Amino acid sequence: MKRFYTDVTVLPEASGVGIALDGRPVRTPARAPLLLPTPALAEAVAAEWRAQGDMIDPAAMPFTGLANAAIDHVAPDPSAFADGIARYAQSDLLCYRADAPETLALRQAAAWDPLLDWARQRYDVTFTLTRGIIPVDQPADSIARLSAAVLALDPFALTGLSTLVTLSGSLVCGLAIVVGGQDAAAVWQAADIDEAWQSEQWGEDAEAAARNALRRREFSMAGAFCAMNRI
Repeated sequence: MKRFYTDVTVLPEASGVGIALDGRPVRTPARAPLLLPTPALAEAVAAEWRAQGDMIDPAAMPFTGLANAAIDHVAPDPSAFADGIARYAQSDLLCYRADAPETLALRQAAAWDPLLDWARQRYDVTFTLTRGIIPVDQPADSIARLSAAVLALDPFALTGLSTLVTLSGSLVCGLAIVVGGQDAAAVWQAADIDEAWQSEQWGEDAEAAARNALRRREFSMAGAFCAMNRI
């Protein structure tokens, strides 16, 4: 739609921080008040509205989109949403190592073992590692503890975590960012090892590179969204 406002302001309220366009509070697509949990996230959302030109481009407003999703889709039933994310504990990318070549397996270990070690210490869990793609069962106690960690998160954290987990294929990677405060760029580099290896061996396909760049950007935005949710 065309831009219909001039001024964008941030309005602290008792239940959150709102955004107003020419003094009128912004609402989500489901008509709920757009209230952000922290001033940092509210300022980021406000900056997206200020940056719009003559036409409003939702694709250029990732923080607004994530906030809308948190309010309209996650907050009404956060436990059901959390259950879907927690299922990744059973098939976490970091537990599946290359059976060949050994160079790739060593590279995976160097990047993935520290992330698994963080999860072991944080949640008192263990992991079953395997080589190849044949599914392996993870310890039931570990799945239960990781699931509880996801269920404990608020709707905004769950929204960001969902993007991080689905893009990386790893619940541990997502929790390391959302709960552990680890750098999203570094975690993405770890999760993207297999893709990078293929590019090194066979060359980079332009179309695949473009898709990967988009995924990396979405991952980065979700990481920043989660970081501002903690401030």
